[in-house]
Amino acid sequence: MARNSKRKINFTDGVKAEVKGQVVTFSGKKGAMDLNVHEQVSIESNEESILFSPNIDSKESITLASTMRSLAENIIEGVSKGFEKKLEINGVGYRVKVSGTKIELSLGYSHPVNYDLPEGVSAEAPSQTELVLTSSNKQLLGDVASKIRSFRPPEPYKGKGVKYSDERIIRKESKKA
Repeated sequence: MARNSKRKINFTDGVKAEVKGQVVTFSGKKGAMDLNVHEQVSIESNEESILFSPNIDSKESITLASTMRSLAENIIEGVSKGFEKKLEINGVGYRVKVSGTKIELSLGYSHPVNYDLPEGVSAEAPSQTELVLTSSNKQLLGDVASKIRSFRPPEPYKGKGVKYSDERIIRKESKKA
């Protein structure tokens, strides 16, 4: 049996879990989120921890139990601390402006690119070339960050575009005459 599915998750920072059938509701400082658990996985919960274990002794059931454990771990971290993604905008004239739930990006096109943030994600711009996205949902945050990056991905010759702050762009050498 996989080692990961045998480990229980201990709750931190006032996180509470409520089990109703195959749905687990986690609540904490940053909000509440639900996790729909697969029917091949059983749930054992008490006040301070939760354990996901496979119902059937098959490879698929064991991997599903490990997946549910990882998803629950991310939800617990999200409702207690939250997640953050930082984006950098590089290029002459490239800038970002945040107003409420709207992001306006100037990325070298003939028009500004406007993006409406989905519910559950907030943004702030510490400077004109930095964008910080925060959310309690890790998957939604990653989707929003990749969507914003897709408007102008970084190019390898000058490094212009939108990139993650921890991303390293491998630069190419231009053609010689």
